Amino acid sequence: MQLLHSCLDNLIEEHHLLKHPFYQAWSAGELSQTVLQTYAAQYYHQVKSFPRFISRVHTHCPDIHVRKALLDNLVDEERHGTDHPALWMQFAEGLGLTRESVENTVAIPETADMVDTYYALAEEDWRDGLCALYAYESQVPGISTSKIEGLEKFYGIHDEKSLAFFKAHEAYDVAHAKQVADLIDACCLDRPRAERATRRAAEVLWQFLDGMCHLGGIKCSNS
Repeated sequence: MQLLHSCLDNLIEEHHLLKHPFYQAWSAGELSQTVLQTYAAQYYHQVKSFPRFISRVHTHCPDIHVRKALLDNLVDEERHGTDHPALWMQFAEGLGLTRESVENTVAIPETADMVDTYYALAEEDWRDGLCALYAYESQVPGISTSKIEGLEKFYGIHDEKSLAFFKAHEAYDVAHAKQVADLIDACCLDRPRAERATRRAAEVLWQFLDGMCHLGGIKCSNS
C-alpha cells in the first residue's frame, strides 16, 4: 500500500502554490513593487502566527517522541539563529516597508482565514495539525528557491539580509518535511481524515494567494 504521506503529496500537488497565478506572476517579474509590499505585509500575519501553530500541535500531542520532533521544528522557527518572523520583517524592510507599517497592517479575510484555519486544525486534533504542517512545509523549499530567483532576476533584491528568510526555508524545511512525513506515516491511522485536513490546509494557502491577486488586480484563472 502507498504510504500515507505519498497520497497527501498528490493532494497537495493539486493546489501547489507554484501553480498559482500570483506566484507565476512573481516568477515572470510581473508584480509591481506595491503588490510585493502588500503581499509582504499580509503574509507577515502567517509568519508570526506559525510558531504558535506548531506549539498548539505540540501541546495537544500525547506522544513524547513526536513532541520532541515538533520541538526541534519550533526551535528552528524561533531560536536557531534569527527567529523567522524577524527574518520576514527583514524582507519587508528590503522592499521599502517600515516595521510599524507591517505590524499595523490589517489582515484581509483570506489572510485571516489562513491563520485561523491552521490554528483550528491544530485544535481539532493534533494529527490534523501535523497534516497541515506537512501541507505547508513540503512546499516551502521549492517555493523559496523560486522566490529568490524572481527577486534577484526581476526585482533588484540581492542582499543577504532581505533574502535570508527564503534561504533559511530552502534549507530547514527539506528536513522538516521529511520528518513530518515520517510522523504522518506512523501516527495518522485515519487516512480519510488525514486527507481532509491536508486538503483543507492546502486550499486555504491557495485562497490566500487568490486574495493577493484580487488586491493586485491579477487574474486568478486557476481559482
